[in-house]
Amino acid sequence: MKPTTTNLIATGSIAFRGVPSTLRPFHVSRYYATQQGLGAAPQGSKSKRRAVTPFNDNGYVPWTELSVGEKAVRATQQSFNFGMILVGLVLTGGVGYFLWTDVFSPDSKISNFNRAVDKIKRDPRIIELMGDSKKITAHGDETFNKWRRARPVASTETTDARGDQHIMMHFYVDGPKNNGIARLHMVKYRGHSDFEYKYLFVDIRGHDRIYLEQEDTTSSKGGKKLSFFGVKW
Repeated sequence: MKPTTTNLIATGSIAFRGVPSTLRPFHVSRYYATQQGLGAAPQGSKSKRRAVTPFNDNGYVPWTELSVGEKAVRATQQSFNFGMILVGLVLTGGVGYFLWTDVFSPDSKISNFNRAVDKIKRDPRIIELMGDSKKITAHGDETFNKWRRARPVASTETTDARGDQHIMMHFYVDGPKNNGIARLHMVKYRGHSDFEYKYLFVDIRGHDRIYLEQEDTTSSKGGKKLSFFGVKW
């Protein structure tokens, strides 16, 4: 229960007995100031916060309110995050470069392999000996994996002393009637932008070698070849 004015006056009169009258005003003001301050909460007290660590820092606490150690923690955390972003960008760029050079580029090994297989499937001599073109498949060397997609195509890419780029490849061709082995050699001469066939042939057991492309015969035909997707047809 709060003390009333009457109680304060009564208490004050008892407390001031024996005090000279000249000093009573000073004691009265001090006494009432003490009574009014009883039970009052301190003003302007700041709420406490958790210390900022690398594990709980979410950027909510302003930079100006951080201590020296907490500023070092935040700077270290931000540097680490920036480094991880750079690593991610480098890895993404590396994967993109690999996919372009080995898969999507017109000069990639996969692109040359797919074009050679399409050429084999369209050749009437191959269809006659191997069967329906829709059922003709091509794959790389045999492995322990039974999936055809897991059979890598053996290929070699070199650059000779003149600066000409060479691609040599061999793979297997399977059809309903027969199986065969295909080999190709393509070259991009220095200063040229397209690969040209030196040869592309298929060997089927019991039959003569079937040439689909041969540099000596194609060059003697004359005329300008059609260039499409980096390969002259």
